[in-house]
Amino acid sequence: MLNLIVVLYPMGDIIKPEEAKEKGEYDCIMVLGCGLWDNQPSPMLQGRLDTAIALYKDGVCDKLLMTGDHSRPDYNEVGAMKMYAMQQGVPADDIYLDHAGYSTYESMKRAERIYGVKKMIVVTQKYHMYRALYDAKLAEIEAYGVCDETKYNGQLARDAREVLARCKDFFVSMFQPNAKEMGDPIPMDEGGNSTDDLYYFNESDYTQEEGGK
Repeated sequence: MLNLIVVLYPMGDIIKPEEAKEKGEYDCIMVLGCGLWDNQPSPMLQGRLDTAIALYKDGVCDKLLMTGDHSRPDYNEVGAMKMYAMQQGVPADDIYLDHAGYSTYESMKRAERIYGVKKMIVVTQKYHMYRALYDAKLAEIEAYGVCDETKYNGQLARDAREVLARCKDFFVSMFQPNAKEMGDPIPMDEGGNSTDDLYYFNESDYTQEEGGK
């Protein structure tokens, strides 16, 4: 029953890429982290990034918010996400980083409380999208989901784990606790470079034409 609630509640807000502009203006396009392989985006994360970059280039929104795990100096998920987007021609200053998006719930809570997001596009795979939008809506964000439609191996196992994760987030979202790490507000009108880890990015990363690598 709890799984069904989380699936049905946001179902109508999963949209096709071509429908995104019909919903008006957004504060950002959020890309949820999905792991690194050898410090590069995993195939599923690359699929999410490619989908978000296509929306960006289509003029849906001019800000990308990368959210993921940067809990250790040697594991910078959001930094790798930004570098990938820059390599695809996205200007560095249009990419904002949430270094403490350790879970889907925490990413949504921090988006609203830290980054001041009120309306956004969320990009992930469909099996994960229901929970992402559920968490976003209970964090009082008007959120619409655009899915990476690529097929990946191991989906049955991910579906099974996701049922448990939806049940967990149902209870967590009821009480709306703060994320593990909060902090001062970070306005999304000061440029994404202000959110970088300066030990990860070098000045030369921002000297390419059009801001990309």
